[in-house]
Amino acid sequence: MPYPNIAPEQSECLLRVIEAAPQVRRRHQYFVWCQGDFQRWLPHKFSVCGSYDRDQRDVVFDLFNSVPVPEDIAERLKNARAPLMTAALQCWRRARYQACRLDLILLDKADPAVRILLDMGYQHLLIHGVTRPGRPEELESFFVFGQPQRLYDEPDILALEMLLPCLHTAYQRVCVTERQMVSARLPMTGTSAPVPYQRVVPITEREREILLWVRDGLSNQQISEKLGISALTVKNHVQKILRKLGAANRAQAVAKAMTMNAFGAMPHGSGEAYY
Repeated sequence: MPYPNIAPEQSECLLRVIEAAPQVRRRHQYFVWCQGDFQRWLPHKFSVCGSYDRDQRDVVFDLFNSVPVPEDIAERLKNARAPLMTAALQCWRRARYQACRLDLILLDKADPAVRILLDMGYQHLLIHGVTRPGRPEELESFFVFGQPQRLYDEPDILALEMLLPCLHTAYQRVCVTERQMVSARLPMTGTSAPVPYQRVVPITEREREILLWVRDGLSNQQISEKLGISALTVKNHVQKILRKLGAANRAQAVAKAMTMNAFGAMPHGSGEAYY
């Protein structure tokens, strides 16, 4: 696919994205990297990122979203064998492994994921991936992007083509780094089986509850109404959370909390909102 002429300001934006990519090693860093200049190149409100896990012998998907997504739909987006993800993979293979878009209106509305995404204003999904050298049927990584009310067009497809090498390398690095960190923290018993590592979360139950509402995109005022406390109290809790997690902003705090498994079993129905 030939690339069009790129304006100087666009070239500078792309260069910043590329230069920042080597610093991406954790999920929250990946989230931050996918904002800012990356969004100028490829706008999206959610992305599904898959990487082949050799331990599981399968592609494992993560969902990163900045708007609430119902939990059951989030699970379908992370399931490589769910109808929507199967359709995305088939669409990409029909496009001969080139960046392409999937028109949701053409899919079976009986699939809840398709129906709800359409209701939420999503019309196209943008798709690309990387296969193993010489083995086009074996995925190394796969990416799906969605933006409500946006009809992805040829420039968006070209943007994804240009970003794919950085996306692939950065996300692979994230997966490898986090697997290594988990392995290093698994204390061994007298047998060969490791004892699962449980990270201590340095936030209180109230702070965790507030962070869940932050994850769902609620403002301080909305959270205060949910919890029956003042907006100022919520603001103070949020500031404490940012300090404890070493986060620069609310979105980064959510991303770090997800990495730390701080939300446990208290979902508010928004899927896995990292942004």
